[in-house]
Amino acid sequence: MGYQRGLSLLDGWLPWAVQAFVALLLVVVLAVLVPWPASWSRRRRSVRRPLLRLAAVVVLGVAGAFAAYWAFQGSGLASDPAPVLLWVWVGLTVAAVVTVVVVLGPARWWRRVLAVLVVPCCLVCVALVLNQWVGYVTTVQEGWGEVTAGAFPDQVDAAALPSLIGKPRATGAVVSVSIPDTASGFAHRTENVWLPPAWFAPGPRPVLPAIMMIAGEFNTPGDWIRIGNAVQIADQYAAAHGGTAPVLVFADAGGTFNNDTECVDGPRGNAASHLTRDVIPFVEQTYGVSRDPRAWGVVGWSMGGTCAVDLAVMHPELVDSFDDIAGDAGPEVGTKQQTIDRLYGGNAAAWARYDPATVLSTHAPYADTAGWFDDSSDAAGGFAGHRPAGARPGGRGPGQRPPGGNGGPNGANAGIGGRGGGGATGQELPEAQALCAQARTRSIACTVATQPGRHSWQFASTAFSDVLPWMATRVEAPGSPARA
Repeated sequence: MGYQRGLSLLDGWLPWAVQAFVALLLVVVLAVLVPWPASWSRRRRSVRRPLLRLAAVVVLGVAGAFAAYWAFQGSGLASDPAPVLLWVWVGLTVAAVVTVVVVLGPARWWRRVLAVLVVPCCLVCVALVLNQWVGYVTTVQEGWGEVTAGAFPDQVDAAALPSLIGKPRATGAVVSVSIPDTASGFAHRTENVWLPPAWFAPGPRPVLPAIMMIAGEFNTPGDWIRIGNAVQIADQYAAAHGGTAPVLVFADAGGTFNNDTECVDGPRGNAASHLTRDVIPFVEQTYGVSRDPRAWGVVGWSMGGTCAVDLAVMHPELVDSFDDIAGDAGPEVGTKQQTIDRLYGGNAAAWARYDPATVLSTHAPYADTAGWFDDSSDAAGGFAGHRPAGARPGGRGPGQRPPGGNGGPNGANAGIGGRGGGGATGQELPEAQALCAQARTRSIACTVATQPGRHSWQFASTAFSDVLPWMATRVEAPGSPARA
């Protein structure tokens, strides 16, 4: 499951080889539209027709690329600029579609077949470049696991849990659950719960703490497990602590892959109510975790990081500790007005209700809340494969990665998309520093931690590995002094 295992989809030779091959195929298809010297002696009309067809391909391809670019710019889907190569392949895809139409007449049968095949090949290149930007799938093997939806590591059937109690386990167990949406009405996907070995110990069941895990936009509830290696990290933590660890709850904050709810209630669904009124009560009742809010934490990545802060400052009666990994200053899908329109249906009061800075400005001092902000220290891109010794807790030296992490060529420099990349291209770090400073004025113990790396799942995995010992200590010992 580690990032270093398998054929890389983020860097190395494969992505570039695929793009070069597809570009060559497109050139072969378009060659029929180029008037070669042998045709110059023919009538001018015979030369003009293929040139007009070629011009149509080029003009419509460029127009398609610019149209996609401007549509993306106004969507509020990401605060980082997408790589230019993405728009190049979007334009080439449009050109390939136009080619199918204009080449059908003058080309031989094999070239017409090739023209049709080039279209999905161009779409593959768009997906490759997009994946390199966001660092979503790191290897071919990992991508195959996503497509085939194979079992999670440590996965067991929920019906088999009673038969496993009392039997020693070296690792925890992942259970897929269908949580009723009775309170929220939020249409969501299957969610997952990781139970540590201590949950299965013989005798009275221990009352364990819990950590809610929230992914970013364009996600599935299993991404923290498959791509973020959260289960492997938790297994290693539990092994070092006699089998004891917080229960991990992999919640669905989107409902669908491309539904950016920002964990608020609004036209895109009552995501906030689902997390607070469906998920938490279900886990408490079904798995016997602690009902003490001081025994609950939340870890979020990208959009999920924004959610983590929101849950903690809005609901201290439910969640006591948070880790915001490269989140924004607050729920946002564009400018403030665009956010009000898109997320809240034009309701400015709802925007203020979910804006962390606004909530903090009017809230009484918090009794016990504490949190971390994890952000990139890079000024412009950078490497995710090393950090100075002692720069972060967790006992790892330079170049050492979390379980399954990537310290080398397999993704270290890939993935800058999503909600920003820190440093010069993103505002997460200064926003986190400002939000943390404001939180301290309301007696929230917090710190801003940085590490090299871009806005990718590899960054999130490292951050979770670093924060887990701190958060586990807090939620396992409710009432201990708040510190971050």
